[in-house]
Amino acid sequence: MSDQFIDTTVQPSGSGCLECETSGSWWFHLRRCAECGHIGCCDDSLNRHARAHAAATGHLVIQSYEPGEDWYWNFGTEELFTGPALAEPTARPREQGAPGPAERLPADWRDQLRNR
Repeated sequence: MSDQFIDTTVQPSGSGCLECETSGSWWFHLRRCAECGHIGCCDDSLNRHARAHAAATGHLVIQSYEPGEDWYWNFGTEELFTGPALAEPTARPREQGAPGPAERLPADWRDQLRNR
């Protein structure tokens, strides 16, 4: 069922959350839309841009965009699953780090996430 939301040929939109990059914000972890390649921040981030993208577009399936992770999540069913390999790159650059980007990460980032 989730395969209808996966396009293995689409490139990722970049190496960081598009909306956080535009607004000057930061993210905890990154997620990639399996349908269009949009990179958004995870539900543990302040802004939850990956979930907002799914709600706005109907693109319900994401894959982790973190190095060493290849799991998928379906926002429609709220289920974790495995799926096919997506087009490279399949993760943010390791040197980018998480949370990030480092130059925008506030000293109290842990408190901000805990208190949201």
